[in-house]
Amino acid sequence: MEPEAVWGMRWKNCANPLSHRIMEIAVKKKSLVCLAADMASISELINLIKEVGPYVTVLKTHVDLIQDFNPEEWSVLTKLAEEHDLLLFEDRKFADIGNISQQQMAGIHDIRSWAHIVTAHRISGPDIVDGIAAGWADVERIGGILLLAQMSSRGNLLHNEYTLETIATGKASPHVLGYIGNGSSADDVAKLRNLVGDAQMIWTPGINLDSGAGKMGQRYGNPHDSIMSGSDIIIVGSGIHRAENRSAAAKLYAEASWDALIQRGQ
Repeated sequence: MEPEAVWGMRWKNCANPLSHRIMEIAVKKKSLVCLAADMASISELINLIKEVGPYVTVLKTHVDLIQDFNPEEWSVLTKLAEEHDLLLFEDRKFADIGNISQQQMAGIHDIRSWAHIVTAHRISGPDIVDGIAAGWADVERIGGILLLAQMSSRGNLLHNEYTLETIATGKASPHVLGYIGNGSSADDVAKLRNLVGDAQMIWTPGINLDSGAGKMGQRYGNPHDSIMSGSDIIIVGSGIHRAENRSAAAKLYAEASWDALIQRGQ
């Protein structure tokens, strides 16, 4: 099945080449799943990739949570991800001025050298996008930024006016491949899709088949509902990595997301 036939207008209108790569991998694996792997050791992440690699399109990391981080072992992980055709998404949520963000892309974790995608807030101004892109340019790489347009956590401050400013910044930059939406609310995702149009992606965290599993203000949404409302990638965490059979759980989420995409395209 060709990606253009599956993704339709999204494939046609998304100009960012990384968006096309994501869509191609999704079709190859029949999965719209980004796995949120919030773990404390590199070995845990490596074992997880080995178990779920065939059913996951993107691996989302928080590298600053890794207690045993070192560049040599991290390179083993990045090579394994490449072997499994997994894109690496560092959920850094950059929020500083452009110059500092460029420096933060380097630093001890050297995010610029291995991450394909990062997240950023719009709070500090639009220059943050250029700062992050400059970080990739420093090592002759090109990546994609997801701006946080919505959040699923209770009491967050990303209100409508802020969302509109975020989208305006994203539409003006070739470095922004899309936005983070509120996966716990299908209505919010649908509203965001109407604002974004078909030329950029929407990724939704807060996805779990068990809607009552949230903790500390986290709310969950259903994968099918999120995709049908306009999301392109669902971000799943504990629903997979805390499952008794993580491979089976990843396959279940992959099938749910893929079936929804096929249904959406009809």
